[in-house]
Amino acid sequence: MTETANLALPLLQPAQAQKHVTVNEALARLDSLAQITLASVSKTVPPVNPTEGAAYGVPLGAESAWAGQAGHVAIVIGGGWVFVPARRGWRAMVLDTGQPALFDGTDWRVGAATLTPGDASLTIRSVEADVVLSGGANVVTPLVFPARSIALGVTGRVTAEIIGTATAWQIGVDGDSARYGTGLGPSLNSWLNGPAAPVVYWDPTALVVTGVGGDFAGGAVRLVAHYVALSPPVAV
Repeated sequence: MTETANLALPLLQPAQAQKHVTVNEALARLDSLAQITLASVSKTVPPVNPTEGAAYGVPLGAESAWAGQAGHVAIVIGGGWVFVPARRGWRAMVLDTGQPALFDGTDWRVGAATLTPGDASLTIRSVEADVVLSGGANVVTPLVFPARSIALGVTGRVTAEIIGTATAWQIGVDGDSARYGTGLGPSLNSWLNGPAAPVVYWDPTALVVTGVGGDFAGGAVRLVAHYVALSPPVAV
């Protein structure tokens, strides 16, 4: 046995020379895997100048130094890559999405809270986007509640003062323009906390920002869509 069963930490061998090398690598792996945070689980190309100790979940289709390492955690140790196989049930915080993730044995499921033996899961997501309010009465945002998702609400903050003839703003979806908030302030750092009765959107549904009392001429808001999604067991 040359590695531990769960974290693949290298073990010292009888009469091994330069024991410190093995011990130091084991400590470096442990340092990155305990309280694990992954810089990304979607990047397929290794970063050019990665930070020492940084860890990445290697996805399918990875290239270059990550080729053939899908399902592994790639850790920067001593300026090079060390690969540790992820195990089903591992949890990590994924920094580029701001979401926790659960490893299902093949992929990292971002936002997954549960994982049944048949790979069904309950996913809780908070997806963020910065929206520029260009001229006009309303702006269709890039934030979309996915098909069959259960929408819980929307939060947000004004990141650049909203200007124009609109005296306030509201947010909702097509056909329900104030569902997640209305009478919202235009000044910098005005905020939105818009929970609503959960609703299922059977088709992809975009959030829409609408001016109250006039049009937008400029400004920006940072919006977050909060929702729950269900996934069935995998095909057999």
